[in-house]
Amino acid sequence: MARPRNNPGDLAELPTELRTDRPKGDQIREILEKLTRSLAVGTVLPSERVLAERFGVARMTVRQEVDRVVAEGLAARRPGGGTFVAEPRPSRMLASSFSQDMINRGIKPGAKVLEHRIGSADEDLARELEEPVGTPVLHLIRLRTADGEPMAVERTSLSLRRYPGLEDIDFAETSLYGELSSRWGVALGMVSASIVAAPPDPVDAELLEIGETTPCLIITSAPRTASGEVIEFGRSVYRSDRYDITVAYRAT
Repeated sequence: MARPRNNPGDLAELPTELRTDRPKGDQIREILEKLTRSLAVGTVLPSERVLAERFGVARMTVRQEVDRVVAEGLAARRPGGGTFVAEPRPSRMLASSFSQDMINRGIKPGAKVLEHRIGSADEDLARELEEPVGTPVLHLIRLRTADGEPMAVERTSLSLRRYPGLEDIDFAETSLYGELSSRWGVALGMVSASIVAAPPDPVDAELLEIGETTPCLIITSAPRTASGEVIEFGRSVYRSDRYDITVAYRAT
């Protein structure tokens, strides 16, 4: 199928001029956001030059707003092909599993197991898991995918005292929380997480197929069961260019 191209009709729905009582950059960003919602995925957006000439603003002003729309995941750049409407980002609800989130959105979840080993909880990990020092634990590292596209590197540790036999499960094809629920009756309760924006290290950047300067969401969490037991302690790296994190909580 031919790649969509710009034509004069692309500008038909745009305003002919900007208001004088609001910042021009804000208005251009809103126009771009509206375009990305109304046009089909893959449609090429009007060029920076075209927008700058239409609204009588500097190319740099337009470029800054295009950069913001790209950072928000609403648009993407194609080398030599301009800026186009991006596919909607998958989203992760912290209070549920990656697999279930993807399934709920009609996306096929996947996992490649990078590490699956048994160890003993040192003082720091024992404190996070609220277990005695020396407790046997499963250390699990997986590359998580959505419709085959790498989305996150998930690193987690779980107590084998609480979940004996967990080490025998192949998590390349199995949902961790699905197994915890079916085998041990685990019901997810409170999720406490720290989320920091930072670039990935070289190893994670290669796994996620992104540049080392691409911002990522570094999430450290220790979710608990409905009865208050720590389920796991994990530190994961999520792509922020193709992924949203949703946090739900109840005010008290």
